[in-house]
Amino acid sequence: MAFGPLVEADWLREHIDDRDVRVIDFRWYLQGRRGWQEFVRGHIPRAVFLDLEKVTGKEGGGRHPLPSADQFESELRLRGVNDDTKVVVYDDSGGSTAARLWFLLGYFGHRAQAVLNGGLQAWGLPIEDEVEVFAPGNFTAREPDHASALDFEAVRALRGMPLVDARAGERYRGEKEPIDPKAGHIPGALNAPYSENLEPDGRFKSPAQLRRRYMELGAEDGAVFYCGSGVNATHHVLAMAVAGLPGARIYAGSWSDWSNRDAPVATGAEP
Repeated sequence: MAFGPLVEADWLREHIDDRDVRVIDFRWYLQGRRGWQEFVRGHIPRAVFLDLEKVTGKEGGGRHPLPSADQFESELRLRGVNDDTKVVVYDDSGGSTAARLWFLLGYFGHRAQAVLNGGLQAWGLPIEDEVEVFAPGNFTAREPDHASALDFEAVRALRGMPLVDARAGERYRGEKEPIDPKAGHIPGALNAPYSENLEPDGRFKSPAQLRRRYMELGAEDGAVFYCGSGVNATHHVLAMAVAGLPGARIYAGSWSDWSNRDAPVATGAEP
């Protein structure tokens, strides 16, 4: 039976003690709060914490390069993940960071991963502050799916497929840029903030609603998504999977790569 791409809190309550389920807290914040501090303050029972930086690579463009297979495999094994584990990832930001770990698991060949729909807020209670330690797992990182993550040259040469900027409109238009060296967007890119994949309660919109959104973007046969550093862009990859649509890929380095190069920049509301 297929698992994911989302699970509901009710499913997790029923299966949280299953031998083949591992819950991973993947909270991370661009500025201010720290995921580990939030984890020890309170988390879903039996969850383990994994910091985004632990599965961020050392080589590649942008602020959050994809990790190597060895790095990713080591970190997942330390969290007690096996090859047959159903991994449930959550955050407290509508899946905007949890989607990155979901994406990475698929990138390295795992096929049993899901994001908790609605995250920590949907779970509610109980939460605990005890930090459990699990025996190391035997997770194997397989050959990466390189086709699902494009680099700068591939994006620059992209034709015949939508390029979609997942950031908020103010960053796309160049009105605000809190961290990268240039403000604006990649010329020709459409703007579709990832946050609009969600209902007001932080759960994903229905598959039908998401399909309509991507069809309006011309992405029914695939698209390349980017954000600030390749984290939030994976929210669209997840939403495309929820919608049952193929061909979602990311620009791995995203704006943090493009804006550090001698590359054209557009501003304003138009692509």
